[in-house]
Amino acid sequence: MAEVVVHIYDVTNTGSDKTNNTILQINRIFKDGIGLGGIFHSAIQVYGNDEWSYGYCEQGTGVFRCPSSKNPMYTYREKIVLGRTDCTIFMVNQIFRELTREWPGHTYDLLSRNCNHFCDVLCDRLGVPKLPGWVNRFAHAGDTALEVAETTAMRLKQAKTELLSASKVAYRFLSNVTSSVTNSSNGSPQQPGTVNNSDNVNSRMQGTWLKGMLNTSKPSTSTEIENKDEDANHDSEVLQFQQQP
Repeated sequence: MAEVVVHIYDVTNTGSDKTNNTILQINRIFKDGIGLGGIFHSAIQVYGNDEWSYGYCEQGTGVFRCPSSKNPMYTYREKIVLGRTDCTIFMVNQIFRELTREWPGHTYDLLSRNCNHFCDVLCDRLGVPKLPGWVNRFAHAGDTALEVAETTAMRLKQAKTELLSASKVAYRFLSNVTSSVTNSSNGSPQQPGTVNNSDNVNSRMQGTWLKGMLNTSKPSTSTEIENKDEDANHDSEVLQFQQQP
């Protein structure tokens, strides 16, 4: 059996001293102050003096190792003993070979596939508890927020499509009822295959009606109101003309 240790760093490799200091302040407030979480890098040590982690690169694997607690890119914070693994050193080396293939550097994602996610997978294969929740809590929260935003956008698009379809069906139904009533009052039911005189008008009115349904939240300008009045007068004149004997 071998001890499994996670080494935690503050992320201070942004290239800006101001940003690095801000991250340190965030970590002190949200982790040290209230225990919520922060912006951290993690690496796993098992069998030997090196730690293993994951990061971005354009080509090849993103899995790398360095001397434990000595990663020069970050500011070392602390280590936490996660437990002891039953895996032999041979089995651990096999796990690292598999992860090297499974975690190429170009698939790195800050919210959903970062160094902390890698360490969680490694811990799972070693048979020890995963990282404490505070280590990667900010990434989990950001990933959840992104998923909710994408789902909301998809549902809004779907709702708009369904509203448009329902509006078309409702208009056809109302048009058929109106047409039936008009034909009954004239005593001359429409024959199959014939075109009703009001079909052209109905087509124009349907377009106007659907446009109004989709733009109900948009305030009308004075010019738009005048145009609508002209369209309404024109439609009225057409209907009156068609109704003349």
